[in-house]
Amino acid sequence: MSSRQSARVFLGVTLLLFTAGWAANHFSSVLVLIRDQEGVSSVMVNAAFGIYALGMLPCLLIGGMLADRWGPRFVVLTGGILSALGNLMLLFLHEGLLILLGRFIVGTGVGLVVSAGTAWAGRLRGGSGVTLAGIILTLGFAIGPIVASAVGVMTHSEELLFALSVSLSALAVVVGLLLGDAPRVPISGGTETIKAQARSLRKALAVSLPMAIWVFSCITTSIVILAARAADNFNSPILLPAISSALAFSAGLIAQYLGRKFAWGRQSGTAGALFATAGYGLAAFGGETISVPMFVITAVLLGTAYGLCLREGLLGVNTYTPVEKHGTGIGFYYVFTYFGFAFPVLFDVITPRVGYAAPLIVIAVLAFASAILRALQIKRGYLV
Repeated sequence: MSSRQSARVFLGVTLLLFTAGWAANHFSSVLVLIRDQEGVSSVMVNAAFGIYALGMLPCLLIGGMLADRWGPRFVVLTGGILSALGNLMLLFLHEGLLILLGRFIVGTGVGLVVSAGTAWAGRLRGGSGVTLAGIILTLGFAIGPIVASAVGVMTHSEELLFALSVSLSALAVVVGLLLGDAPRVPISGGTETIKAQARSLRKALAVSLPMAIWVFSCITTSIVILAARAADNFNSPILLPAISSALAFSAGLIAQYLGRKFAWGRQSGTAGALFATAGYGLAAFGGETISVPMFVITAVLLGTAYGLCLREGLLGVNTYTPVEKHGTGIGFYYVFTYFGFAFPVLFDVITPRVGYAAPLIVIAVLAFASAILRALQIKRGYLV
């Protein structure tokens, strides 16, 4: 009975994570309609897209800490409610600062769900639960904008897109309330049996943060930088961000799925950093304007790096963080992953001075250094 209850609860957790990813990313498709139909300035719309991070980043850490203190269920359900309320506000109010406030509220909710929800999944299923949580979250990130784009093209109604996100978040919260919770999974072998004295938050971050920095930096490079540089060689450049998103997230999903199915070892993190090295190196080689075939190959390389690094970073946190600080460790990890969203902004600032290739070469070298560090951690027995 307890195993069936645990399975049902885990299903509810995955639904909450999926809808959080949807609530976070569907706005990338909605913002075009808001700008064109509501007369909201591009500056305000872009600010609304970015202010979400200001709400999310602290709540990633706060959510993990609160999950350790009070348990993850309350924190995750609160985050789901906040995500729904933020999008409900945007459903009715499209004026100036109210857009910023709505997106900020969405960010706080998503931050709580991502960190506490991943911790909850780990508590229910151990390492496999943590990695599956990453896959489900990625699905939400990917499917939300795709569905929103399709519905937006057919209906030209931003209200419908917000209503869809609100409905999904509300459904997930109701399911979570009805299903309740289940006991922590018993530890039964593998790396999860590492003794308590070998676990520390410091060690968990030492093995996971070299992976964290390549998670969303690879995704944003693909969606923002590569799409812009391939625009001159594509008949419908407006579709490039969506195509890049589909390529990168699909590659990431496949990498995560295969890693989970075949229980790839710790060297898959090294491989993830090497995929990032290859992706950034190829992007640098392409110059200011890249061909469509190179765009596709680079997006797949960076997407694969995203998937492998996300998975291995989460496993590192799950394996080496003390049980009583599990949520805190996941919160720290996700905060560092989201620093990758700053790379396209820095890239735009730097390129007028140093050109397109130099920043990408530097990033490729740093990714290679992460691969070497990971390999050394494994060789010396620091990472098992």
